[in-house]
Amino acid sequence: MTLESRVRERYADLSPQEARAADLLLERMSELAAYRATELAELAGVSKATMSRLVRRLGYEDFEGLREHLREQRGRGLPVTVTPPAGLASRLQRETEHLRRAYAALDEAVLEGAAAALAGARRVLVVGRRGSHPVAAELRRNLAQVRPGVTLAPSPGQSLAEDLVGATPDDVVVMVSFRRHPAGTAAAVERLVEAGVPVLLLADPTLRRLAARVHWWIECPVGYEGAFDSHAVPMSLVAALSDLVLERTATGAARIAEVDAVYAELGELDEG
Repeated sequence: MTLESRVRERYADLSPQEARAADLLLERMSELAAYRATELAELAGVSKATMSRLVRRLGYEDFEGLREHLREQRGRGLPVTVTPPAGLASRLQRETEHLRRAYAALDEAVLEGAAAALAGARRVLVVGRRGSHPVAAELRRNLAQVRPGVTLAPSPGQSLAEDLVGATPDDVVVMVSFRRHPAGTAAAVERLVEAGVPVLLLADPTLRRLAARVHWWIECPVGYEGAFDSHAVPMSLVAALSDLVLERTATGAARIAEVDAVYAELGELDEG
């Protein structure tokens, strides 16, 4: 159970002092791990004993147990602060480490094989839901400038099923998914694989169990030093993949020029 669920389940039975402390826990939940129990008690205007009693009533052995629970939730993608916010220099160092590690682990032959398939496929379907949508949208935007027949799914107002129906072995489906994964992600991958549809899976390590099932697996670790995940690595790998697709698409440069001409014709871009 999440911390919010535990508080909600027990709130009616709390004393006024415990309820005040519980309200503070929820108010400061995104940064709880940066506080000590004594500091939280002072902020709530209750005794340390009251705060300790509340923590136990919520099902934790002690305040450190509560913070460990928050760290576990952060590991699943819940946006909570588990360490004091990193300075810019520290964050840059961590981001650089993530990028270096991702590129060192990447099999260049896999990336090139995926790019060749994306360049030659009859149709490309790029799937990205929830937090994965911006990365999927960036890949779709890049590929749509290079070649026709690139679709982002699910379409507005649609479930994923409508977009997956009709996919064939002549197509390529790019599944982009980062924790917390939408329900049915693994099932969608399995259905495509069973239908013989080539699948490129760009995902964080929590979907590594599907790596052997798909045609191409590109692992995209996400940085999570703060409360929110960083998608610097996935965005960088999307740019690298897009460059390779352009290299392998004979008409890619001509299409980009045509798209740019239409931008100008329609006045869609402000070049000022």
